[in-house]
Amino acid sequence: MDIVFATKNKRKIKEVKAILEQPGGRFHIISSEEAGAADEIVEDGATYEANAIKKAETVCRLSGKITLADDSGIEIECMDNRPGVFSARYLGEHTPYAEKNRIILDQIARVPDGLRTARFVCVIAAAIPGGGVHTERGVVEGVIAHKIGEGKTGFGYDPIFFLPAYGMTMSELPEELKNMISHRAIALEKMREYLTEKWGG
Repeated sequence: MDIVFATKNKRKIKEVKAILEQPGGRFHIISSEEAGAADEIVEDGATYEANAIKKAETVCRLSGKITLADDSGIEIECMDNRPGVFSARYLGEHTPYAEKNRIILDQIARVPDGLRTARFVCVIAAAIPGGGVHTERGVVEGVIAHKIGEGKTGFGYDPIFFLPAYGMTMSELPEELKNMISHRAIALEKMREYLTEKWGG
């Protein structure tokens, strides 16, 4: 069964495939581009759920297939939980994440360790042809690092999101481990259980 994931981000598609395409399973993940439904969708919702649902429903109408979409963000407590739902647009939609990460570290440079707590949040929406939407949420807690982490498995804000339990940033985690504990992995695993219950694995 083809399931569309509403993104053109190849790294995200790879991550989603690793979690949802189980050996011997029936789910095959394709990008919105592969489904011929790669229209630009403005993420102007006030919540993660609103953005994920808008993307999923739009691409579902265009493709005629079950469509998943996500919206995620980083919430930094000493910044009043910003950038949150505006994470992708924070400091300008076309500003490279390397620059965004550097500016955030500069903004909170004087904040002590105990007040650098943060979380990653991800909401996955599933839109079903003919109507119906289901959402799942994943959250992972951490702190903001004092410097940009090394490693190449992550993207976005991963290089500044430090996981004390593992002693490294999200971008430094081995790929297999990241696909087990990340906010997106948690939400996708819940969604996989939902899809399996509805349509079989």
